[in-house]
Amino acid sequence: MNDAADGYRTDIGYTYSYHPELNPLRLRLAFLNAGLKVPTIASACELGFGQGISIAIHAAASPVHWHGTDINPDHAAFARQLAAASGAEVGLFDNSFAEFAARPDLPAFDYIGLHGVWSWISDRNRAAIVSFVERKLRPGGVLYLGYNALPGWAAFVPVRHLLVEHANRAGGEGRGIADRIDDAVNFLARVLATETAFARENPRILPSVRLLEESDRRYLAHEYFNRDWQPMHFATVADWLAPAKLCYACSADFADHVDALSFSSAQRSLLEEIREPRLRESVRDLIANPLFRRDYWAKGVEPISAADRAEALRRERVIFVEHAGELPFKLRAALALREAEPGDAVSAAILEILGDRKAWSVGEIERALKPRDVSLDRIADMLFLIANCGLIQAAQDDAVSARVRSRTDRLNAWSIDRARVGRDMAKLASPVTGGGIAVGRIEQLFLFALRHGKTRPEEWAHEASKFVTTEQAAVDLTGQAQSFAEKKLPTLRALQIV
Repeated sequence: MNDAADGYRTDIGYTYSYHPELNPLRLRLAFLNAGLKVPTIASACELGFGQGISIAIHAAASPVHWHGTDINPDHAAFARQLAAASGAEVGLFDNSFAEFAARPDLPAFDYIGLHGVWSWISDRNRAAIVSFVERKLRPGGVLYLGYNALPGWAAFVPVRHLLVEHANRAGGEGRGIADRIDDAVNFLARVLATETAFARENPRILPSVRLLEESDRRYLAHEYFNRDWQPMHFATVADWLAPAKLCYACSADFADHVDALSFSSAQRSLLEEIREPRLRESVRDLIANPLFRRDYWAKGVEPISAADRAEALRRERVIFVEHAGELPFKLRAALALREAEPGDAVSAAILEILGDRKAWSVGEIERALKPRDVSLDRIADMLFLIANCGLIQAAQDDAVSARVRSRTDRLNAWSIDRARVGRDMAKLASPVTGGGIAVGRIEQLFLFALRHGKTRPEEWAHEASKFVTTEQAAVDLTGQAQSFAEKKLPTLRALQIV
């Protein structure tokens, strides 16, 4: 571990992950639903960008000008490759947070985001981030913060302690962190197999340990094996952010915007009594016990009138990003839990409208459903539920999509070409959504074949078989290619990825 990183791991790279919550376009629906005016975002910053997948896609696929830093120079180098591929102008650095904050060449920002990093760094680095946000986030600007939450992680704290103690034990210094993680996870499983009282009294632990055994060691190294690891209560985070003059705006998790999804009528009644956000969010966390919070904080929030909110909401646009032949189980289960009038028919109608794979404004959906007498608020609720299932995303204006299309085309071409050598980048950039869309390696190999003149699924399968292992080749690539042609490819065309 590099001491210059102040306890953060730089001896192993992070996964090639993408986080849609970092897309500034996402906050528009969330702010309007919370009754807040949507800020204009022209400049943005990501702190601790990992391999740079999110920042590179968002810089390529939107008109927002991005800067960011990650202490790992290998991460920064890969992120620069991505930026060079798209041609987007991105300020990418391998500075520590304190060094980055001291740079004289940074602009003021309308949006600053960090996902997960807050939980993995020292208090000194958290203080540097707060100081940076206080000085560099414009009035009215937004901070997105994703972090490990208490009380959700409370039972796991001693488990993580044991893992780190085993990995750092005497005699293991000469071995790589991945090998030491294997040993620590195996040792933990042996301990819990003795039917410990701790496991009996914390039944979520055993499934969590099984998940550890299956997880990417790169992810585990950064999630659990940094020197510092600190889940936090909402109120503690609020105290940290207070010097930056930030107040809580709303959740970036769409599921949190539909209380009937997660809370009983008694729980909702209790929450409605609590007006102070700090206490209300603390009670919500005790009820729901989330492991991870995704929150928007703002340097000043401006309420919006009901009339202005309705008109602004009607202007927002959404588009299908995943094929849905029927209501997904997750959505049907959520609707079944609602105590209000069942929403299956409304959700099915919205999915049918969006089934043409075009971007629809909320107002257009409202007009299409006028014969059913469906209110705007109910449509918004259903859209949040559908978005929470990963079926739809917010869509940019057509003029913006046209402006950024050449950059996303170049970035996607680079990624598709890299898929031949197994590069673990399973997202492509959409100029429609301003963000990333899940496209796995095999699917990218099909797109590689399509880009090189192969027009039939069986030809795509044949080309893909040249770049996969023997085990993977045993899979029915032709069947996958046919399914891709029927379900995924039309959506990728609508999203202007192809």
